[in-house]
Amino acid sequence: MDYLKAFIVGGIICALVQILLEKTKMMPGRVMVTLVVSGAILGAIGLYEPFAKWAGAGATVPLLGFGNTLWKGVKEGIGEDGLLGIFKGGLTASSAGICGALVFGYLASLVFKPKMK
Repeated sequence: MDYLKAFIVGGIICALVQILLEKTKMMPGRVMVTLVVSGAILGAIGLYEPFAKWAGAGATVPLLGFGNTLWKGVKEGIGEDGLLGIFKGGLTASSAGICGALVFGYLASLVFKPKMK
């Protein structure tokens, strides 16, 4: 049942993003930034954590979840390091995801000859 819930929630998030891309003139980069910022804002006001606990990976894997992870890292970083935690906390909390994206993106570029469009 958890898999089905995660699949449905993740699919709804992706469908809403696709509608946003189709119905507005926003470029994909701006939509991605909007998702990350929205996840951080929802985390800051306390709405994202209960939603993520209910939805599981359907809510934590998309870019909304990345924004929430950044927010949690900044919040912890400020508590530990003060002003420096604003910059350090988000990167520390999301370093595994960022590193994974870089490594697997590089490996994919070795396997599939990338071309500029």
